[in-house]
Amino acid sequence: MAVNCQAVEENKQAALTPVSVRSLRVVEQKTAALVEVVGTVQAVEKAAIASKITGTIADMPVVLGSRVKKGDLLVKISVEEISARVLQAQAQLTQARRNLEREEKLLTKKATTTETVKSMRDMFTVAKAGFREAQTMLDYATITAPFSGVVTSKIAYAGDLATPGTPLLQLENDKNLQVVTGVPESLVANISLGDMLSVTVPAVGLQTRGTVAEIAPTTDPLSRTSAVKINIEQNDNLRTGQFARVSLPGTETTTLFVPLSAIVAFGQMDKIFVAERGKARLRLVRTGIRSGDQVEILTGIHAGEEIIISNNTLLVNGQPLNILSDTQ
Repeated sequence: MAVNCQAVEENKQAALTPVSVRSLRVVEQKTAALVEVVGTVQAVEKAAIASKITGTIADMPVVLGSRVKKGDLLVKISVEEISARVLQAQAQLTQARRNLEREEKLLTKKATTTETVKSMRDMFTVAKAGFREAQTMLDYATITAPFSGVVTSKIAYAGDLATPGTPLLQLENDKNLQVVTGVPESLVANISLGDMLSVTVPAVGLQTRGTVAEIAPTTDPLSRTSAVKINIEQNDNLRTGQFARVSLPGTETTTLFVPLSAIVAFGQMDKIFVAERGKARLRLVRTGIRSGDQVEILTGIHAGEEIIISNNTLLVNGQPLNILSDTQ
């Protein structure tokens, strides 16, 4: 005797006890897709300290990691030739001043000419300029910190020969940091100065928001990205060179979000129950990102459908429902 399977299934569902649940009608939501790019933590203030003159390094009282204040001594260069030049220029200036004063006194007695006094005055001006030049060169022998910071690289040591333009050490202000990243050319137009962007530094478990401080006006033809600098708040755990991630706003899309309570684990998949004609209907779904207590649904349900958000863990397909309220 043939058995009517449909009739058996209907009898099973009829035997199920109605369950009181709460429901929610799913609506579409507009959201901006986030694009994540990588960046590097860098100091806003950094300088490669180099000499402007040639000479032997007489003293370098800093080591790698030394913390200095603005104006502290970094490098002292031995420059005996320049010191001798300063003494020579000073003597010439003294002699020129003496000659000028003598001629000016003689001019009051009409014992010299105006032209001679003018010539002595020009010689005094030249001597004064020569002394200033020599004194400036001597000042170059002492290199001080242009800002407060920490020595992050030390290339030269006492006894080495310093030459103009050759870096001796690297100084960075580690209390004023930023994240530098390359933004794809398709997204850089969505960013403006002053925008707040999410920044993550995995090495120290830091999640913060930074302010866009600079946007490069050009695009790198190789990477097709534009450099963007994002200022972040001071954090004692941050170090320059650390890896960072930056979340950028992408194009606006329409998606579905449901409460986390609507999701029921089903092996390695997820399921949601939809209320149809007073009964629960099982739907397998694929989830996306999670935002707070909301979960994105990529496939499985459609906008306008009524989903069960409570007392749903033991529901079975076709079970009668007693819907307490319908939250719109």
